[in-house]
Amino acid sequence: MKKLLFCCLMLSLKAICYAEEGTPPQERYILVIHGGAGTITKQNMTPEKEAAYTAVLKEALITGFKMLKAGKSSTEAVEATIKVMEDSPLFNAGKGAVFTHDGKNEMDAAIMNGKTLQAGAVAGVTTVKNPISAAKAVMEKSEHVMLAGRGAEQFAKDAGLEIVDPKYFWTQERWDALQKTLKTDSSKTKLDHSYTPAGKLGIENVDNKFGTVGAVALDRNGNLAAGTSTGGMTNKKYGRIGDSPIIGAGTYANNKTAAVSCTGWGEFYIRDVAAYDLSAMMEYKGINLDQAAKAVIEKIGILGGSGGLIALDQAGHAVMPFNTEGMYRGTITEDGQIDIEIYKQQ
Repeated sequence: MKKLLFCCLMLSLKAICYAEEGTPPQERYILVIHGGAGTITKQNMTPEKEAAYTAVLKEALITGFKMLKAGKSSTEAVEATIKVMEDSPLFNAGKGAVFTHDGKNEMDAAIMNGKTLQAGAVAGVTTVKNPISAAKAVMEKSEHVMLAGRGAEQFAKDAGLEIVDPKYFWTQERWDALQKTLKTDSSKTKLDHSYTPAGKLGIENVDNKFGTVGAVALDRNGNLAAGTSTGGMTNKKYGRIGDSPIIGAGTYANNKTAAVSCTGWGEFYIRDVAAYDLSAMMEYKGINLDQAAKAVIEKIGILGGSGGLIALDQAGHAVMPFNTEGMYRGTITEDGQIDIEIYKQQ
């Protein structure tokens, strides 16, 4: 009886505490994903398209959640989660990758282990079905961090990954987007994440409601991991590489701080070393995840860039800030509760 009264008293004290603070208990997230940020608005989205995006995001979250609940590592969960989005033509990664000026699909990806700080990345691959798997193979089966082009493709083949004919990545919608860009102004490069024109840079920031994909995860051993995969920019030239495969720019994970995956105008994320910047603010300045993430996006905006990021810390706190009209994003808690959002919250 005394034990029961004590338990009731403790629950009452907790309830009073939450009431005074005005906040409920913090939910513990174990997986967060994004599918790109840009001018993504409700009025420009059909119900069918919204349902299609939501379905793939949900499938990705469930896939990673099952692995984490089964005791798999955060890096394994990140890979599996991103593969779901890479296999969908809806996102600018894998099957849905955009075309370069030469009519090719060149893809980049990276993954990082927050426990060991090991990382792997590939850039400019054209035959690897799932670039995120190639990045993971670089991390686990080589002494390197980044491999590019034909060398990366040969490594992926030797590692036993699935290699496909480049025609696998061809989609009508992406091809049409390239033709439209070439017809309008072949000197322009079009981003999948829109904001404002960049004139002198020869970049027109036009959003086609597609985007880079990423995932951050926390496993039952308390280890973090982050991964990002992208097809880059429509009509890109000269072997351009963005922030996604660059450790510290578009992808970063450290158990001491957070796991981060970015999406947006890559050049600005590279210049700001965005993903590592978030981690460094937490580690050296002692500020929390939310403050650090907001500061990073604010700095990107001040420089003239656009986009967003997702981040997760070891306590299971998650943030998803962005400075565009929308960002495909989703979370799942340790008890399996799924939340998917697309538009900016009013």
